[in-house]
Amino acid sequence: MKFYIVDVFAKNKYEGNQLAVCLPDENIEQEEMQAIAKETNFSETTFIMSGLQENGGYDVKIFTPDSEIPFAGHPTIGTAFIIQQLFEDHKAAEIKLNLKVGQVPVVFENQYAWMTQNQPVFGTEIDVETIAKYLQIDIEDINNDYPVQVVSTGLPSIIVNLKTLDAVNRCKVNHQVYDEMLEKIGDANLFVFTEETIHPENDLHARVFMFTSGHLEDPATGSANGNLAGYLLKHNFFNKNNISYSVEQGYSIGRPSLLKIKAKKNDDNFLIQVGGSIFVIAEGKWL
Repeated sequence: MKFYIVDVFAKNKYEGNQLAVCLPDENIEQEEMQAIAKETNFSETTFIMSGLQENGGYDVKIFTPDSEIPFAGHPTIGTAFIIQQLFEDHKAAEIKLNLKVGQVPVVFENQYAWMTQNQPVFGTEIDVETIAKYLQIDIEDINNDYPVQVVSTGLPSIIVNLKTLDAVNRCKVNHQVYDEMLEKIGDANLFVFTEETIHPENDLHARVFMFTSGHLEDPATGSANGNLAGYLLKHNFFNKNNISYSVEQGYSIGRPSLLKIKAKKNDDNFLIQVGGSIFVIAEGKWL
């Protein structure tokens, strides 16, 4: 089968989040897809399992090095980009992916691909003492004006607002303690963010710590940033119901990334779109 390597949420090549997109030309077993994802060892690898279906979407599977997952942001955007380039001859303004979480549309506008995420589900709130222990920071580093809360638009995140960029940089997850909590609340990544940024033109700086063993920190996380958008609207972080902002991520692990977010809230209905640029890095044949 053919495969492509793309960088998603990148301003330049060799930045953003790496993704392998595979195009099987015959039946492929679940076990082999999992083995291929472990072989590439990117945070995610996707498999385009069909051509255009009756519901207007393409069937796609997403794997981490450890397991299949129902949804993730940069694999959705990167895979839709490859489909648009190869299957739709660069012409389609929208590509729909049929994922385990449901159908997710990706719209192409100028240099950005925009993914519309599912309605956010707001879950458990976690006390600051506990989260400070997980992140190995001081309680005073956490902004108490906003709750530490689990939010999901398909893949859950624990959202934590920190006061300073220094506090974000000092975060170091105690995985033994963190894993004990996940046994109680279910799998979720840890999303920390602050209004202090490296580049003044950006609005937020973020880090995302993963719950899987394959990769402990993610350079650019579309799903988690969609969760954050729901959180910001619910808790009126920007004091308005229609928001547009930029998030820088990945700097602490040498993969600078830029995510664009547009979101609005009307009563209890949310429209959340996460966008970014994609660069094709390589193509090849899987033997």
